[in-house]
Amino acid sequence: MNTDPNENLENEFDEDAQAEEATSEEAEETAVLAEEETAEEAQEESNEEAETADEISDEPLISDAAKAGAGGGLSASTKAIIVVAVIALIGGGLLFWKATVAAHNAPMTKISKEDMEFLLKDAPPQALKSLEDPETRKKQIDSLRQMLALANAAKKAGLTDDEKVKIELEDIRLQIMAVNYDREVNKDKGPMPPFGFIGEDRLNEFWGASQEEPGAFVSFLDKIKLGWIVGDADKRRRESDFQTFFNAKIEAAKESGQIQKDREPSDEELKQARDYFAKTRIYAEEAESKRSELSPDFSRKVNLSIGLQQAQYLSRLYAEKVLVEKTKVTDEDVLKYLAEHPELAVSPEIKTKAEEILNRAKNGEDFGELAKEFSEDPGSKEKGGLYENVPEGQMVPEFEKAALALEPGQIAPDLVESKFGYHIIKLETKGGETKASDGSVKQTYDVRHILISTGVKDPNNPLSQPMSPKELARVKLEETKEKDVLDEVVANNPVEIAEDFTIPQVSQEQMQKLMQQQLQQQIPQELPETDSTDTPKETTKPAPKTKKK
Repeated sequence: MNTDPNENLENEFDEDAQAEEATSEEAEETAVLAEEETAEEAQEESNEEAETADEISDEPLISDAAKAGAGGGLSASTKAIIVVAVIALIGGGLLFWKATVAAHNAPMTKISKEDMEFLLKDAPPQALKSLEDPETRKKQIDSLRQMLALANAAKKAGLTDDEKVKIELEDIRLQIMAVNYDREVNKDKGPMPPFGFIGEDRLNEFWGASQEEPGAFVSFLDKIKLGWIVGDADKRRRESDFQTFFNAKIEAAKESGQIQKDREPSDEELKQARDYFAKTRIYAEEAESKRSELSPDFSRKVNLSIGLQQAQYLSRLYAEKVLVEKTKVTDEDVLKYLAEHPELAVSPEIKTKAEEILNRAKNGEDFGELAKEFSEDPGSKEKGGLYENVPEGQMVPEFEKAALALEPGQIAPDLVESKFGYHIIKLETKGGETKASDGSVKQTYDVRHILISTGVKDPNNPLSQPMSPKELARVKLEETKEKDVLDEVVANNPVEIAEDFTIPQVSQEQMQKLMQQQLQQQIPQELPETDSTDTPKETTKPAPKTKKK
């Protein structure tokens, strides 16, 4: 997986168009196929990842502000609000459900029975079958209601008055119009990438490539909105509009951490952006001028798409800008919760056990063998507790501070406590170097440790993974706050979602075809490659699961 933020800009504009094209082909799957991810599921995933080789790496503890696209400081469970309220209804990434704001900046407040049935009429069979379950159907409707309520709250909070937000909303409106028009007018012309039928001649015409640079007088007329009297003002204005658009995109990408703040776009990236800008505007303008010639379904489809795309964008924006603060859990909140729940306290026997192992290590027993026998860190246990070439800043602060205070061969004199439990630490080497993805040089070290876990399970969720008492307390408090805040937003921003819509029947033939497709996708993954002697070839071990940033 590419994690270099500098590479995100290069494909952004191509991916925007391709994603819209791909998702629009399965439009109705949105309302249906949403695999709803709750706060508990988000926590389960987080806990599963904690069992990988980097269990004590600082990655699980890195603030979510570092996560691309998070927009700042979202905890894992706070982000679950956005997951439930936004992503749940975009299961297949549908164009219909990628919503933005209309030109008048009025988020949707109603989806009628007819709208729902229109969206579902061409939905994939699997999506339709999932809606037959009453519980799934209710969750989808609730998630859609939450998404629209959050979008309306964003409007009330004045977020749509921001110039960058206005630019983004207008861009998505034009993009949806252009993508749908592209598919509509070129549907019988064979496969082609998004906007592939727009040639260089039309791009040159859009930019007015042959026109001369305007003189001082003409430029002055443009500024006072009188450029039309000398012609070509629209073409010149497009350059100005593009620069405003591009600068807003770059600024937003830097603010969200998608690209580094000192990153400057290359000539190729600039060309991609110009082509994207021009092609979406060419088709959007053409669609507007020919709307009366297009089918009624086209206009309805576009209008629903724009409204819902607006809602997704604004709901995410509101969660990042407003809900983060409202759902924050303080250290005082955590301590109070633990005091009220003594059953979560760590047993004294656990610390006693860790101290006994520490004394054995200090008395000369083989550290690696002790780690293999007692450590509860699955990422290093079988390697005698060893982590090699660890760059500074990777491990949790308590661990790293204690490790780097040692000299090679020394064992930390006391237990080191972190959110994972008690660590017994031995430094092997330090002073190495490695080059980070941003080009900076970081010091590295080799270290062994024995982890004695202090994790506890959620008593209300027997399938949950162990976590520290403080961590569990924080999760519980976040869940409560998030539910209360979200309920308040929904109550203060009434949204009408039809619940009596009819789900199209799925034929047996459709389901068999779907099952065959799924089987075909699974077969290559399940059967190992073999040579002429039918001996399975050696396969590459998959890389450890990494945290998204």
